[in-house]
Amino acid sequence: MRLQEEFNGIRRDSVSILQADLGDIESIEHLASAVSLLTDKLDLLVNNASRFFPTKVGDTSQEQWNDLMGSNLFGPYFLTQALLSQLSAANGSVVNIVDVHAVRPMRGHVVYSMAKAGLQMMTLALARDLGPEVRVNGVAPGAILWPENDMPGEEQEKILAKTVMGKAGRPEDIASAVVYLGLDATYVTGQVLAVDGGRSLNI
Repeated sequence: MRLQEEFNGIRRDSVSILQADLGDIESIEHLASAVSLLTDKLDLLVNNASRFFPTKVGDTSQEQWNDLMGSNLFGPYFLTQALLSQLSAANGSVVNIVDVHAVRPMRGHVVYSMAKAGLQMMTLALARDLGPEVRVNGVAPGAILWPENDMPGEEQEKILAKTVMGKAGRPEDIASAVVYLGLDATYVTGQVLAVDGGRSLNI
C-alpha cells in the first residue's frame, strides 16, 4: 500500500491493487473483469504467484497436490486465458516465473518440481499458440531469496557452493530479466532464461 501511495503521488491513478485466489476460476475471472475496467490493453502479465513446500512420495495429500499445482500451473494458465483479449490488443507479453528445478528436480519436492515443469511447458506451448500477437517467455531463478521455512545455513552453503558465481542473486536480477523479456526483447518468444548464477550447470 505504501508503494502504491508513493507512485500515485508521482503520477495520479498510475497504480491499482487487485487481489484474487488464483486457485479458483471464478476469482480469476473476477480479477480479469476488474482489470478490464481499468484498461482495454495490457502490455505485460507476470505470473509470479507460487507455493513452495516439500512433498514426500507415499505421503502426499490431495490438498498438497492441489495447492502446488493450483498456484504454480492452474493459476498462471487460467489468468493468462482470462486476460488474453487485453494482451492481444496491446501486442503484449507474458513472463512466467519458472524454476531451475523444472528441468532438474529437487529432492523431496516432487509435486513442486512437476508443477514448475508444467509451467515451463506451458510457456513453450502458449508461445506457439498465441504468437505473433502475444509473446510468452519465462525466467528460471536460482538462489535469490531463501524459502520462508528457514532453510538451515549449511543447506544454503551447499547450494551456493554449486553456483558458478559463488553467491546468491538479488531480486533485482530477476526484475531486470523480466523487463528484458517482457518489454525489450520484441523478437524473443518461447524462451526460458535461467538467472541462477550458473547453478544449473552443477545440479
